[in-house]
Amino acid sequence: MSTETHALSTVTPRTPEQWIQRAAEVAAILAVDAVDRDRAGATPYDEVRLLKESGLVTLLGPTEHGGGGQTWPTAYQVIRTVATADGSIGQLLGYHLLWFWAARLVGTKEQIAHVEAEATKNKWFFGGAVNPRDSDVVVADEGSTIVFNGRKSFSTGSKVSDVTVLEGTLLDSGTHVFAIVPSDIEGLTFHDDWDNLGQRLTESGSVSLNHVRVPWEQAAGFVGKTFQPRVYNTLNVPTIQLVFVNFYLGIARGALETALTYTQEKSRSWLHGGYSTAAEEPYVIDLYGDLQAKLWAVEALADAVALEGQRIHENAWEVTAEQRGEHEVRVAAVKARATDVALEVTNRIFEVTGARSTASREGLDRFWRNVRTHTLHDPVAYKRREVGRHLLTGELPEPTWYS
Repeated sequence: MSTETHALSTVTPRTPEQWIQRAAEVAAILAVDAVDRDRAGATPYDEVRLLKESGLVTLLGPTEHGGGGQTWPTAYQVIRTVATADGSIGQLLGYHLLWFWAARLVGTKEQIAHVEAEATKNKWFFGGAVNPRDSDVVVADEGSTIVFNGRKSFSTGSKVSDVTVLEGTLLDSGTHVFAIVPSDIEGLTFHDDWDNLGQRLTESGSVSLNHVRVPWEQAAGFVGKTFQPRVYNTLNVPTIQLVFVNFYLGIARGALETALTYTQEKSRSWLHGGYSTAAEEPYVIDLYGDLQAKLWAVEALADAVALEGQRIHENAWEVTAEQRGEHEVRVAAVKARATDVALEVTNRIFEVTGARSTASREGLDRFWRNVRTHTLHDPVAYKRREVGRHLLTGELPEPTWYS
């Protein structure tokens, strides 16, 4: 990763605008060799180090421990900005921020205070072995400890993480258990098997858990071995779905900006069109205008839904099921639109950059590959179904791992 032409400001960000500017500085550094890093597919140790040095990993951390003290609407903008340069690193940052927030989602007040203090002061980078499609991780109660055994197909952030969020079900009751453990804990093995079409630097390979032993007091949200439920426990899904939305939009923005530069500097006008430059071609102008308008529209919706969600985050201990459900419907709507628009932008830019833009050295394909890979996370048709059912019958989505 090159830092020769760009550097981080020495001024510590304080306001949302300054944090978004810090994210833009990180993006500028990542953009320099994004194509080469995507092609190499190496473990992004340097990239995560940059996220730590920039302060972005502690963006949501308490200010009294050196964190940014920012809100989720700012965090989403930061994720989106980083993803304009590198979708993989935008995803890594987004997942990290979600798992950084995991204690607030399911923990007791004492656990929240402890985890956030330690995570902020030590600049922990979070990974998560929490793939809901795999239900084979079981948790045994062995007195003062619980023991995790099983396997997960995906564990984003694996080898670059300092700590990992584990999830499994208690053998006797089937109750879900979350715990945060050091990523080098005995029995936790990350497999170097992430080899997918896109998002190549997310370290999202599989993980095995072989007698990973954790003290009961680290089981998030449990008091005396009994889980203390609240509606806010289920906010992990709409929060992570908005993380998805924002790195999709960042990737799409990066694709459009990269294509625009290519059109202005390299594209040739069509020999039978009668125009001296590609930028004068009416169909080129029309398509850029169409894609920009669609992207602006979904960005605006994403920002509005983020602000709606922030009101729930600020009322975490009192939020109702109805408030949560109405928010999830809005999240589903923006997830569906962001998916469609990001796929359209990253695909159709080739129509206005031309045949030579498909050369590997240009790397324009990485934007589509990244969006196409991650938008398959869960079927967008089911997001539209949530919106349609609510519209027709007033039904609110039941909280699940995907809704």
